[in-house]
Amino acid sequence: MAVLTQEGVRLGLVAEDKADALRQSGEVLVEIGAAEPPYADAIFEREESVSTYLGEGVAIPHGTNESREFINEARIAYLQFPEGVDWGGGNIVYACIPIASASEEHVEVLASLAQVLMVPESAEKLRNASAVEDVLSLLAPQEEEVASVEEDTSATDQGEQNEGVSEDPTP
Repeated sequence: MAVLTQEGVRLGLVAEDKADALRQSGEVLVEIGAAEPPYADAIFEREESVSTYLGEGVAIPHGTNESREFINEARIAYLQFPEGVDWGGGNIVYACIPIASASEEHVEVLASLAQVLMVPESAEKLRNASAVEDVLSLLAPQEEEVASVEEDTSATDQGEQNEGVSEDPTP
C-alpha cells in the first residue's frame, strides 16, 4: 500500500489552535488504520519536546520513539488548514503532514516533501491545493529522479565519468 493515499488527504479544515491541529492529525492516522490511539496521544508529547514545524507553512506531527509500538503500518496524511494555525515562534502552519512509521518506509515521501519545500512556488501549491490529486502528485516520490540516480550509478559502476557523480571511495 502507498504511504500517502486519498483517504489520508483532508482539505479545507479549520483548527482552533495548534493543539486542535495536532489532535486532528493524530485522529486521521487512527482513522486510516496507520496507528492506535496511544500513538496519536504521543504526538502531543513529541511536540512538547521539539517543534515539528519544518518551514514554508508545513509541520510534520509524529509520535515519540516510545510510541512506535502503536504503529500498525507506515502511513502519512495531509491536513490543510487554509486559515492557518499559529504554531508558536511566529510560525503559521497551513499544512500538517502527520507521520506514522516504525522504520524508513516514509522516507521517499519526505524526500519529495523536501523537494517541494525547496521551491517556494511548489510549497505554495502544496499549501493551497484545491484537489486531493494535487496533493498526491506533489508528494509522490519522483520516479524520474529515481531512474536518473539509477542511470548515474550504473554508468559510474561501468567506469564512466558523470558530472556531479563521484565514485565510491570504499574498496
